[in-house]
Amino acid sequence: MSAHVTAVVKACFAALRQIRNMRRSLTRTTLFSLAHALVVTKVDYCSSVLSGISGQLLQRLKSVFNATARLVFSARKSEHITPLLRELHWLKVPERIQFQLCVLAYSCLVGTAPSYLAESETLHSTADVGSRSASTSMLVIPFT
Repeated sequence: MSAHVTAVVKACFAALRQIRNMRRSLTRTTLFSLAHALVVTKVDYCSSVLSGISGQLLQRLKSVFNATARLVFSARKSEHITPLLRELHWLKVPERIQFQLCVLAYSCLVGTAPSYLAESETLHSTADVGSRSASTSMLVIPFT
């Protein structure tokens, strides 16, 4: 996954450099829209496959989000990034990956996912019929 993360980070920083050149002539909402369309979507695309990657690779993706937030708010590198990310309503990278996985699982359960994904996930009862937890079902994903 190192090559994939490197390519994503490289493309995102190239887009940020282009946006930075136009920053003075754009409003903050336009700047946010451009940053979201050109940077955040690159990180989010197929982010569910990034589940379980190393902390070093997550740190590289985190640096993209931090640089994007600083660009949108014209913040210095010495300023804290957490308030900026909160104001943008952005999740941190590991949380974004987890969110994408949850959305994918939900899509499979409600039938809006492609059939090749929906067929691989099934609900199974996890307890005996006589127990109280028999009415609950757990998502069971078969091993590949």
